[in-house]
Amino acid sequence: MPSAMVNIVSVLCAALLALPASAATILVMGDSLSAGYGLAPGQGWVSLLQQDLEPRHRIINASISGETSDGGLARLPEALRRHKPDIVILELGANDGLRGLPMSRLQDNLQQMVNLSRRAAARVVLVGMALPSNYGPRYTAEFRAVYDSIAKRNQLPYVPLLVAGFATDISKFQPDGLHPVASVQATMMHTVKAKLPLK
Repeated sequence: MPSAMVNIVSVLCAALLALPASAATILVMGDSLSAGYGLAPGQGWVSLLQQDLEPRHRIINASISGETSDGGLARLPEALRRHKPDIVILELGANDGLRGLPMSRLQDNLQQMVNLSRRAAARVVLVGMALPSNYGPRYTAEFRAVYDSIAKRNQLPYVPLLVAGFATDISKFQPDGLHPVASVQATMMHTVKAKLPLK
C-alpha cells in the first residue's frame, strides 16, 4: 500500500478511536428556562448544549414556556415513542411552584416521568430549581425537598439548581427576575452537561 494511503488510513482510524463509544439521543422536557424564553434563537442553554455535542449526540428540545409537571407528564409518552431517547433531562416544576400547586402532585408527576423514561430504556437526569424567597421558607423548602427526594430515591444524576453560580445576582436575570439572560446560558449548559451520563 502506498505510504500516502497508509497515512490517510492511520488518520481515519485515529479519528474513529477518538469518538465516544456510543452516540446518544437526549430529550429535554422543560419549561421556559429550557425553551429559551426572552432569548434570540440559538442563545438558550439547550441550543448551546446541542452545538457542543453535535454531531455525535442529538438533542431534542421538547420544552414549552409555561409548562407544568402535569403538562410534561401528559406529553412524555408520545415524546418517548417518537424520539426513543437514550437520556431524558427533566427540568420541570418551577411553574408548579410559582402557581402554588401541591408539592405532593409535583412529586408524583416527576416520579411517574422517571418511571416512564426508565421503562423506555432511557436514563434520567433531574434538574431542580428554587422558588423566590417571597413564597415563604416552608413552601420553598418543601419545593426543594421534592427534587432532593426524587433524585435520592431513584439514584439519578442530579442538578440541584439550574441557575447555580448566579442565583442571587439580579443582573443575570431578565426584567421579570425569573429568566436568565443570554450571558449566563453557557454556565447553565455546563452545569447540566457535567451530569450527563455520556460515554
